[in-house]
Amino acid sequence: MQVRRVIAACVLTSATTFVMLPEEAGAFELSGGVSVGGMVVGSSPRLAVSPHAALGWRTESGLMLAADEVASILPAADPHGVGLYSTTSAHVGYAWDSVNVSLGPSLALYTMPACSPAACTRVVGIGLGGHARVSFYFAGPLGLALWGGVDWIGGSSVILPGGVVATIAAGPLVRWRNP
Repeated sequence: MQVRRVIAACVLTSATTFVMLPEEAGAFELSGGVSVGGMVVGSSPRLAVSPHAALGWRTESGLMLAADEVASILPAADPHGVGLYSTTSAHVGYAWDSVNVSLGPSLALYTMPACSPAACTRVVGIGLGGHARVSFYFAGPLGLALWGGVDWIGGSSVILPGGVVATIAAGPLVRWRNP
């Protein structure tokens, strides 16, 4: 019940924002990239490859609405296979020609192998939280994205109990715009 209320509040907030926007000319923007970094799963750090993509709409005033997807893929390191921690978020922010700054609610879905000092198993779950993103474009459409999120994951797993999960990543970025 609690999860449904949070999701309903996020949908209502997003819909209200879209309805209240002034009808100014805007531009769509699509960006994508990939980063490589580490992720702690249970008590073991693991390599993660994180493709990311965002679709944004920018008004003439600079107000920006965006949807963002970051999927951290953990290559198979044991018999439990590949892991995935996927975060989808809706953002409201501000955009200049070479910098975009935004934040908003997020929903994370995960399935991954996790280990404690005593055992390893696959864990599956969902998390609600918040996500922020800053994109810097330094050479035309080429840039760098920095994003971070905090999710509350539920569960009663001995290997990966419920709690707060924080993610921070950075990676190269390419943007496509319509004028």
